[in-house]
Amino acid sequence: MIRIIAGRFRSRKLTTIPDNRTRPMSDRLRETLFNVIGPKVEGAVFLDCYAGSGAVGIEALSRGATKTWFIESNPKATQVICNNIENLNIPYKTEAEVLAMDVARGLKKLANQGAQFDIVLLTPPYKATGEYTHSLQWLGEGSLLAPEALVIAEHDKHHTLDDSYGALHRTRTLTQGDATLSFFAVGN
Repeated sequence: MIRIIAGRFRSRKLTTIPDNRTRPMSDRLRETLFNVIGPKVEGAVFLDCYAGSGAVGIEALSRGATKTWFIESNPKATQVICNNIENLNIPYKTEAEVLAMDVARGLKKLANQGAQFDIVLLTPPYKATGEYTHSLQWLGEGSLLAPEALVIAEHDKHHTLDDSYGALHRTRTLTQGDATLSFFAVGN
């Protein structure tokens, strides 16, 4: 079980995936993430890629994001996300949408719909290093990012990401335990 840390769903429990194919972001790292991006969340459109249980995207909604899109390819995980959204009575389509597909297809679909995001979170499996490069490059060269958008990638502290991907440039790095958060913005 994971708990929402703050906001309108504070202390509410979320269901997690009943297998080990996903890696939930620790409560401590999630709290650190939201301490850093705090003011940007209010009114933001949030994209949670490799969403797992949806905890981070739901935390964003709890803290004032206007909408969260979740992209997840694991069928069990997408069902858990949908159940968590339903159990919290989050209006589907209005505040939350789930794309049950791999991130590459999801990003392409969202771009074709003209979607734009203020905050994008990437949390692929640590060993899937190509996913980081592909997703960050796609975001840095595409049209999905709103002006002043922020992209955050969680990765293993031993895996170094490039400083730039197209128009995205790393602005900050935070490490907690084995996890590192790399923050990217357009043009910095």
